[in-house]
Amino acid sequence: MTTEVKPSSRERLLEAAAALTYRDGVGIGVEALCKAAGVSKRSMYQLFESKDELLAASLKERASDFVAGLLPAADDGRAPRERILHVFERLESHSGASEFQGCRYLAVQIELKDQNHPASQVAHQVKSNLTAFFRAEARRGGVSDPDLLARQLMLVFDGASARAGIQADNLAGLIAPTVAVLLDAAGMR
Repeated sequence: MTTEVKPSSRERLLEAAAALTYRDGVGIGVEALCKAAGVSKRSMYQLFESKDELLAASLKERASDFVAGLLPAADDGRAPRERILHVFERLESHSGASEFQGCRYLAVQIELKDQNHPASQVAHQVKSNLTAFFRAEARRGGVSDPDLLARQLMLVFDGASARAGIQADNLAGLIAPTVAVLLDAAGMR
């Protein structure tokens, strides 16, 4: 007989914060978060110093899934160009899902506007890591200005995920050719 382990109050709060803030934005109230998690406000404040800390912890907990869903394996043997294109193919694939509302990390930064907010800091770090991946691959691919290409790729990434997130555009067949033009212009191997 298998006994199903019920998620802890902390896990339920983190999951509720992830789901509700992605769907409704960071302005979601503490009461709604606690209700969705089946946890009292008192319990929430025993586990997290504030709603801000809960949001930051929720984002941090999902960062590894975000990265795993986008980046190729470190030792996949592909050329830098293909590794970069992989990220955009994954974005295109994710953007086709009905529940896709764009990059949760970009959304948090836009909504909060306060770069010192704990959730903004987590989001900034995740996006910085993605930029660093692009920069490293551009460097490996022989690009003369890897910093510029990394910034351009982030612009495409954020713009594409935002447009798909608000359902302003269907990204199918659009992202990879756009990125390929940037890679060609940069002399990417």
